[in-house]
Amino acid sequence: MTDGVNWPSFKAAFLDRSGRIIDNGNGGISHSEGQGYGLGLALWGDDRAAFDSVFRWTEDNLLNRETGLYAWRYDPRQSNPIGDPNNATDGDIFIAWALAGAGRKWKNPTYLSRSKAIRQVIRSTLVIDRYDRSLLLPGLHGFVTPQAVTLNPSYFIWPALDAFRQLDGAAVWGKIISDNEAIASASRFGPLRLPTDWIDVSGPNMVAPASGRPARFGFDAIRVPLYAASGKRANLLAPVTDFWRGYVGKGKPIPAWVDVELGEEAPYALSPGGMAVASRALGMNAPASLSADYYAAVLQMLARALP
Repeated sequence: MTDGVNWPSFKAAFLDRSGRIIDNGNGGISHSEGQGYGLGLALWGDDRAAFDSVFRWTEDNLLNRETGLYAWRYDPRQSNPIGDPNNATDGDIFIAWALAGAGRKWKNPTYLSRSKAIRQVIRSTLVIDRYDRSLLLPGLHGFVTPQAVTLNPSYFIWPALDAFRQLDGAAVWGKIISDNEAIASASRFGPLRLPTDWIDVSGPNMVAPASGRPARFGFDAIRVPLYAASGKRANLLAPVTDFWRGYVGKGKPIPAWVDVELGEEAPYALSPGGMAVASRALGMNAPASLSADYYAAVLQMLARALP
């Protein structure tokens, strides 16, 4: 990585001394997903001291010892920083993935055992059998009703799930991966055939944009092509790259989001992070400077660092 989009630059901008990754676009809060990103980036940047720091803070402040999962949000402005103990599954997945890699790289049995424990909890509590599928929930609470199961396609981190399959075996993860791949393949909506940030699964082959949420390919779904590219799921990548090429070919800026049902577009372009994801998928040059915004910077870093 060059031109400032690198781990030392990200670390200086977003990692405080305690080991907390700071989301400066949301009032300085932190997330389990951000801690997972920090662990992965420190691992790939070969920074064991930073990895240890991020892990200690995450264990001390976000781990819910009753569930074995990590609280999704930490707000230091509140008397109780953990106002909502629910988890975010992508955070748990990224943390377990990074711990497995760190355990192997630095021969740390504690990291290996923690990764294994988190993977077991993910399988036992965040995967439900519904509509002849093993569905990976976005969180432990709040996503299942009698009518539908609400999922987030950007939480399907394919390279991490593939790593879990190698670690625990296809008998454990094979059906989970293949069933959620099928859901992701079906999550193509409107004339543009794009995924949305959230979806509802209401039957064996019934997938729709989530009720009560904007039907947008946007803030969350930008990670769908990122993980598809890294996980070598060309079929999941193709509709998005076709959409992006339409703008690039005309010399027009790519909108930050598009409503797949109404065709409405954001009145502003993709962030540098979104452009980094698009550039990776399209084989273009990405923005050379690290964004000052946490989420945009995360996307830039992941677009370069993911395998």
